Amino acid sequence: MSNYFNKVPNFEYVSRLPDANISDYIPVKNLFKKGALREDIFQDLATFTKYIVSGDKRPDNVAFEFYGDSSLDWLVLASNNIVNVKTEWPMQQLEYNQYLLDKYGSYEKINEVHHYETVEIRNRNNVIMVQKGLKVASDYSITYFDTFDGGLVTKYPVKTVTNYEYEEQLQDERRNIFLLKPQYLSIALDDLELIMTYKKGSSQYKTESMKTADNIRLFE
Repeated sequence: MSNYFNKVPNFEYVSRLPDANISDYIPVKNLFKKGALREDIFQDLATFTKYIVSGDKRPDNVAFEFYGDSSLDWLVLASNNIVNVKTEWPMQQLEYNQYLLDKYGSYEKINEVHHYETVEIRNRNNVIMVQKGLKVASDYSITYFDTFDGGLVTKYPVKTVTNYEYEEQLQDERRNIFLLKPQYLSIALDDLELIMTYKKGSSQYKTESMKTADNIRLFE
């Protein structure tokens, strides 16, 4: 991430240091500037490949494994529109175990029923009568006419999902990510340079990497 922050431009901010004068300014990073993929690339699935985050890998671990450069962790996050790593990235195992205990209170409650959901049911013509994964009551049933079975058929397509299984489903959703294919890496890096560069033409402009603090527009 260090290379990424080196590219983040600065702006002059009023100094809050104890010995500072009222007119003193210090350079600070403009964190309103963020690396992002342009829309035509982000919306094109052909530019991405699927990736499963295994074990306790962090974004920088994934970036090093896939691109050979851990500083491209920002690209891993941008490719999946992840803003908050704490809530949108799969937890490390120790953190995950503690999270489960804090949320449910005990190992016994972790294995209690969270909800019930359907399993897939097809008729003899291979037509789906019930889709899987629908949240339902524990006594949910369906009755339909099936000529092969000689009339009405009643099924109880319900399975139990425990608190643990529910949390695992959420973690699995986070583990399944997309990564920008390496052949498009140069485009992403060129776009990053453009995003992080201040443009001439405003009264706040000083250099391509510095703006003054007076009425500053941090996004430009």
